Amino acid sequence: MSVSNESPTDGAADWAVRRFERVHTDAVVALWEEAGLTRPWNDPRIDIERKLAVQPEGFLVAVTKDDEVIGSVMAGYDGHRGWLYYLATAASHRGLGIARALVAEAEHVLEAMGCPKVQLMVREGNEHVLGFYDALGYERFTVANTGKRLVSDA
Repeated sequence: MSVSNESPTDGAADWAVRRFERVHTDAVVALWEEAGLTRPWNDPRIDIERKLAVQPEGFLVAVTKDDEVIGSVMAGYDGHRGWLYYLATAASHRGLGIARALVAEAEHVLEAMGCPKVQLMVREGNEHVLGFYDALGYERFTVANTGKRLVSDA
C-alpha cells in the first residue's frame, strides 16, 4: 500500500498503512482499548481471528517506520454493501491524517472487491466521530439497529 506521511514540522514519525499481520495483535488490542472500542461481550482477539479467516485484506493498520501500530480499521463486504469497524488512531498520533488514510485505503480495498457502498455504525452521542465521517462525505441515516448474538465470546 502506498499511503504514508512525513511530518517534519511536528517531529512525528513517518507512518504507512498496510495489511495487518499477526505480530500486530497485542498492539492492536491495546489501541482498541485506549480508543474505547472494546466491549465485554466482544473478545477483541477473537474478533481479530474471525477477520483473518474472512477477507483478511480488509484488516489494515497504520504503523510507524519502527513498526509501532498507531491506527487500525477493519473493512468487510457482504455482497450488498461494505462495512467499516474498529477505526482507531493512537491518541499520541491524532491529527496527522491517519484515520483519513485508513478509511481511504479501506474504501479502495472494498471498491476492488466490487463493493458499491460502504456503511458503519457509530455509538449514539459520539458527535466528534460523526463529525469526522461527515467531513469524509458519509451520510447520516436514521435507522434502528437490531442484532442477535449467535456465538458468545464470554
